[in-house]
Formats: sequence, structure tokens, C-alpha cells
Amino acid sequence: MILQIFAKAPELGKVKTRLIPKLGEKVATDVHKQLVKHCLQQFSGLFTTQLWCAPNQFHPFFQACETEFDISLRCQQGADLGERMAYALNSSSPAVLIGSDCPSFKPQIIRDAFTALQDNPVVLAPAEDGGYVLIGMQRVLPTLFIDIPWGTSQVLTKTRERLHDLDVRWKELPTQWDVDYPEDVKRWNKEKTL
Repeated sequence: MILQIFAKAPELGKVKTRLIPKLGEKVATDVHKQLVKHCLQQFSGLFTTQLWCAPNQFHPFFQACETEFDISLRCQQGADLGERMAYALNSSSPAVLIGSDCPSFKPQIIRDAFTALQDNPVVLAPAEDGGYVLIGMQRVLPTLFIDIPWGTSQVLTKTRERLHDLDVRWKELPTQWDVDYPEDVKRWNKEKTL
């Protein structure tokens, strides 16, 4: 099975934008880079890992990650997050897809996702903010990614409703948290020092 990780190129003003008003563009960009590297350090040695890059895989940061972590780079494709996720998951099934900004992930959660996929068509890890931070599929279900209000607290609810409507069985893993706001950065820094 494949672990797919989504990441944006670390361009000033274009990543972790909800951090910028309080922390500034440079700090937001640095936090983004740290999160991506933390994710790759945790998982690249344990799982067959693909880093799905936006807008493409040619940014020097991604090239350095490819060399340092021995991963393969892929280019995200699609008009919105849903299309990009469906495209990635369709490229190699079964697969588990995560974001690069969820420091609460531990290797066992990824193992649990792969195990869950052996008996369930879909696996999800909810996020504290009402979205999800992990989705795994035996094979892609494109309708699961259409007309979902990405970036809102309704993502998980709408996804569950869609799975129910499709009569598709799924397994949910423990809820996780990701880094979107300055208080999340504080939480991560606190956990790093424990």
C-alpha cells in the first residue's frame, strides 16, 4: 500500500495563510516547511511514500526532500482539493492520503489505516475542526469528492452523509488535530518539548 502526502510549495504568502496575520509570512512559511519535513521524517522510512506537490514538484524544497527522504514526487492535478485528492487516490489503489500539517499523526495510525483498508472500502481520521486529516480507499470513489465545502467544519459531516448515501462501509480512526492557527503552532511546540 502507498502513503500519499499532500504539500504545497513553501512560497511566501501562499502557505499557512491563517498564521500570517499574527506571525508573518516568513514564520508561516518556516512552520510549513517544518511540518512537511516532520511528516516525511516520521513516515518515509516506514512506508512507500509519495509526496504530492502543488503547484508542481520542481520547487527546490521538494527536490531536496526527494533526495533526503528517498520518496517519489508527484504533481497534484485538479481544480479544487476534491479533484486533486481523487486524482491522487486513483493513481495507486489502495492508498492512504494525509496532509503534511498534522503533527499528531504517529506511525501506528498509518498502520491502523492500512489494516482498516483490508476490510473496509474507506478509512477516515477526523480532524478536531470538523474536517478529516486522513482518507484511505481500496479504490477511488469520485463522488465522495464532489460538492464538498472544503476548508469548512462541514467536510466530515458531508463526507459521512455521502458514504451513507452510497451505502459504502467505512472505518474511522481516532480524531487528530492539524496546524492552522497560531494556537496550533503553540500546541505543536509544546508537544515537541515533552
